[in-house]
Amino acid sequence: MDNTFDLVVVGGGIAGSALAATMARAGRSVLVLEKSEAFEDRVRGEWIAPWGVAEVKRLGLYDLLVAAGGHHLDRHVTYDESKPPEEADAMPMPLGMFIPGVPGPLCLGHPHHCQTLFDTAGRAGAVMLRGVDVTRVVAGAAPSVTYAHAGETRTVHARLVVGADGRTSMVREAAAIVLHQDKPHHMFAGMLVDGVSGWDDRLQAIGTEGEFGFLAFPQGGGRVRVYGSFPLEQRRRFAGPDGPRAFLDAFRMGCAPANRHIAEGTPAGPVLAYVNADAWTDRPFAEGVVLVGDAAGWNDPIVGLGLSITYRDVRMVTDILKASDDWSPAAFAPYAEERAERLRRLRFAASLTSSLDAEFGPEARARRHSFDKRKAENPLLAIHGLAIMAGPENVPAEFFTPEHRARVLGEPA
Repeated sequence: MDNTFDLVVVGGGIAGSALAATMARAGRSVLVLEKSEAFEDRVRGEWIAPWGVAEVKRLGLYDLLVAAGGHHLDRHVTYDESKPPEEADAMPMPLGMFIPGVPGPLCLGHPHHCQTLFDTAGRAGAVMLRGVDVTRVVAGAAPSVTYAHAGETRTVHARLVVGADGRTSMVREAAAIVLHQDKPHHMFAGMLVDGVSGWDDRLQAIGTEGEFGFLAFPQGGGRVRVYGSFPLEQRRRFAGPDGPRAFLDAFRMGCAPANRHIAEGTPAGPVLAYVNADAWTDRPFAEGVVLVGDAAGWNDPIVGLGLSITYRDVRMVTDILKASDDWSPAAFAPYAEERAERLRRLRFAASLTSSLDAEFGPEARARRHSFDKRKAENPLLAIHGLAIMAGPENVPAEFFTPEHRARVLGEPA
């Protein structure tokens, strides 16, 4: 194997493999270093918003994901303890209305999604290594990566090192790129469920009742990825051997009777809980390094935009890399500028969603009820939902302000 590549990509998950496939197809030499021997269910995103699907199409990966089992959802229902379920069921939101040519969000199991892209990058000509322990990353004018694999230690050089190595990115640390994080707001947990035979497999739903807010995204064939939000002080609510059953039982809600099908399903993976949070970098690049996906910062998972953010990152970075041979830091300035504003707007949308859907008790219930009544009179109060579905750039800037937040939540300006 050569010791010099155009690109060395640290991390072979969705971000790293999608970028590797795109650049290998463009004729660049690419090495991908992936730590895991097999992709596992770590309760990562499996839902791509319509604007993210548009990015997948621009990368030329859409047909691949559909052929791998990608499953579109076409309707959305919001349930709440403050309104009868039949009222919610009577007002489904069509999900094909946000992006022309996109019938709705796309769901695909995370490990299979990763493996599909990993294999595609290899077929496109990228060198794909698994079971790799990256021990050193050097940024700067002569970037390099040192790693151990199959009992040998090697150092390889590249024109550019791509950090696609997730939230605890070694590449980000090596490049001295600062990560900012906000204060946690609530707990968030997820699990994959099989045998959910009574759930409409084209319907996604969310809802809040008591001290639990749920999200459900079917993948087809009776398989549903479910999430739940709950108070920070209950962080061990679903821990231990009884956690999966307790988590499913939390879905039994009077406001969402069909949730019983989920509760009667069978856990098909672990239930993992973590604090919600946003994180971001002001400058997701340095000399010899660029970051994509979670390595560059992430959005609060309550709005489920991790994959959409990742695919836009990959599309923007590969557009820059294919456009010219100038891979200097200055070339990535437009990416950094767009991403900073994109993440700022999505932090705003996620914060509103958390305040409405992941706060509990009488005051929070009254706030949701008030919001539901007021948005019927003024649909612009719910425009943060358009940012989530159609992309944050498609909502005017004046809706990402403290004044708009106060209007949405019924607070003094």
